[in-house]
Amino acid sequence: MTTVAYDSDPRDMSLLARIDRLRSTARRFPLSLIELGMRLAVGATFFKSGMLKLQSFDTAIALFRDEYRLPLLPPELAAYIGTTVELTAPLLLVLGIGARLGAAALLAMTLTIQFLVYPENWTEHLMWGSILAYVLSRGAGALSVDRIVAFNLFGRA
Repeated sequence: MTTVAYDSDPRDMSLLARIDRLRSTARRFPLSLIELGMRLAVGATFFKSGMLKLQSFDTAIALFRDEYRLPLLPPELAAYIGTTVELTAPLLLVLGIGARLGAAALLAMTLTIQFLVYPENWTEHLMWGSILAYVLSRGAGALSVDRIVAFNLFGRA
């Protein structure tokens, strides 16, 4: 896709010139802040869920037994695995320490939730999955420990 840049004369009030100025202004917003915001949003959602399960683990087991009903896994094991992933993967994601690993774990959980538990919530799962797929394919971004380590080890970001 080719981007067409119009010479923006501040006195030019045409619609195309205004749109071009808006696009130029929007491009100045740091992508690293958008990436951090996405990681925070998804990470906080899963971490909060894990904290709720941890507060009353008996309730979490009952939830896996009565509502989630995952095939092949006993509810106790599923509750332990789910809670562990929900408490550790968001930390990896948000801090950007092995963010791709955290994103992969949460994407697997999101797909499990979508296809086995709450298929009617596909819009929410699509949002989470899109953000997680972005991190999985592109990395955590400039505001992450991963980027600092890559820069220090390899001399590049």
